[in-house]
Amino acid sequence: MADDIEARIIEIVARQAVLEPADISPEQSLEELGIDSLGLVEAIFAIEEAFDISVPFNANDPSDSAFDISSVGSIVAAVKALIAEQKG
Repeated sequence: MADDIEARIIEIVARQAVLEPADISPEQSLEELGIDSLGLVEAIFAIEEAFDISVPFNANDPSDSAFDISSVGSIVAAVKALIAEQKG
């Protein structure tokens, strides 16, 4: 299931970046992928919907959030942690 989570997040990010999922790597930042702040918010909403979670995210100041958006891989790790927390 963990690989499924990563694949689904990469798919969401790829949609926002207008790229193919195969063109996305976990090391890339959203900025490198050309995703702006609006795209970031849309991606967060899509992730929340896809995984039925609530992301603790401050769109006005992403650095003030417990949800790490520094790279695709960090988003995957944060989503996995939120899912594990919910199953708690």
